[in-house]
Amino acid sequence: MPERSLRLIFAGTPEFAARHLQALLDSRHQIVAVYTQPDRPAGRGKRLQASPVKQLALEAGLPVEQPVSLRDASAQATLAGFEADVMVVVAYGLILPQVVLDTPTFGCLNVHASLLPRWRGAAPIQRAIEAGDGETGVTLMQMEAGLDTGPMLATAHCPIDADTTGGELHDRLADLGPPLLLQVLEQLQQYLTGAEPQDDQRATYAHKIDKAEAQLDWRQSAEVLARRVRAFNPFPVCFSVLESGERLRIWAAEALPGVKPGTEPGTLLDADRDGLRVACGQGVLKITRLQLPGGKPLAIDAVLNARADWLRAGARFLLPESADTTPSAAATAARGKS
Repeated sequence: MPERSLRLIFAGTPEFAARHLQALLDSRHQIVAVYTQPDRPAGRGKRLQASPVKQLALEAGLPVEQPVSLRDASAQATLAGFEADVMVVVAYGLILPQVVLDTPTFGCLNVHASLLPRWRGAAPIQRAIEAGDGETGVTLMQMEAGLDTGPMLATAHCPIDADTTGGELHDRLADLGPPLLLQVLEQLQQYLTGAEPQDDQRATYAHKIDKAEAQLDWRQSAEVLARRVRAFNPFPVCFSVLESGERLRIWAAEALPGVKPGTEPGTLLDADRDGLRVACGQGVLKITRLQLPGGKPLAIDAVLNARADWLRAGARFLLPESADTTPSAAATAARGKS
């Protein structure tokens, strides 16, 4: 154990980060400042909303800093004035320049929601499910200038089951991270000495989620689409647009083998209380939970009670490039910028 409690700066923004902040608040270490993203407009009224980390920090009476950037000298001087031993970074969302990385006595530690070097980047939870990984976890690393490239101090593993959603995996990893962080802080010198460099040859990149990706392309295989539905639940939630123009959000689905020869991808093969079966490029996707426009997510039997006329055999879901809707236009624009 360290001879004294550590002086910590905590930097984070979403609920995942707030779980780690709470663990530090319950520990013997001293949090001297909390850094989080500036308040953002949210909800229908677009009112400014504090991040989960800021809300928790204010409840605990901690000083909160919300710089737009950490690249200017004034922000860097403020951070240095806290005289921290360690800066703990969890899903903060701002790039830390080298001068900031070098400011705390023992540097900056990052809790990352993957088993590095797999899934460096912004969306490791969703990308792991989308790729069909059977396992992921949490890595605690010492930060350096590269994106999630720093030496690894410790890891914790977590299986990904065949029905795991993005939200469920988020919660499991949010439970794994805090005890791993506390374990490392209690034996910090030992973990720093034993830090393991990452193998860059094994690295994969978890691109930030673009909402346009949530529109299902029925030319893909049912297996690929089922994984994406799980990965994007509860955000941004997959969707498809019927030929008649209705935009339906798809919350749960599973892949079935086989498809009728010659059936066009996106064709609704049949619908009953068990699910909607839609032809894909390979296989059939059975949709079991759906959200109608202006409604809430419902099991298929309830959806059919409300709108069976929309969901008869032979109905067609549009392919992304042919959807004459705002979401389709957004998808086209996103592809044009990439």
